[in-house]
Amino acid sequence: MWHSDRMSLATHPPCSTARLSGLAPVVAPGARLLVLGSFPSAASLKAQQYYAHPRNHFWPIVSALWGLSGDAALQHRPYAERLPLAHAHGLAIWDVYAGCEREGSLDSAIREAELNDLPGLVRQLPTLRAIAHNGGESARHRRITQALGLPVAQLPSTSPANASWSFERKLAAWRAVFEQAGVMRPIEGHAA
Repeated sequence: MWHSDRMSLATHPPCSTARLSGLAPVVAPGARLLVLGSFPSAASLKAQQYYAHPRNHFWPIVSALWGLSGDAALQHRPYAERLPLAHAHGLAIWDVYAGCEREGSLDSAIREAELNDLPGLVRQLPTLRAIAHNGGESARHRRITQALGLPVAQLPSTSPANASWSFERKLAAWRAVFEQAGVMRPIEGHAA
């Protein structure tokens, strides 16, 4: 498991909620696209899984892009089966924040945020072709990711709080970035 040096970033005045720690990055050699969320939801922290909220569109979008449907769709598989497929496709997952104080799951409730060491992770991924921010809070830190010398995209948030974008509209935006980064190729034996 890769551990980061963490940088402190105060985004809002302090509050009295407990300090939360994020999840380790999901990375493997050969990663071509790094998707950065903001910070795991309460459901994700409880499950210790990225995008664990059942209404989050992340896994359904990735499944649709990779042609996985029905029982083969990632959201219907155990988390331990999702990660090898992400690795095989060249997808890496992490968050911009290593820790914060927050009540609930909304990005607007994040306080006293601490940044993950994004430059350190990217240095360990020489095959990386692009970075994509999953939502606006993550994209607030584009200045950091743009300084890393890779194409950077802002994608519509897959969060259920982003109800203004339909699934189809989100899927189209995500498809363009996945195609550019080369993470759309089918994996033998894993198609629907």
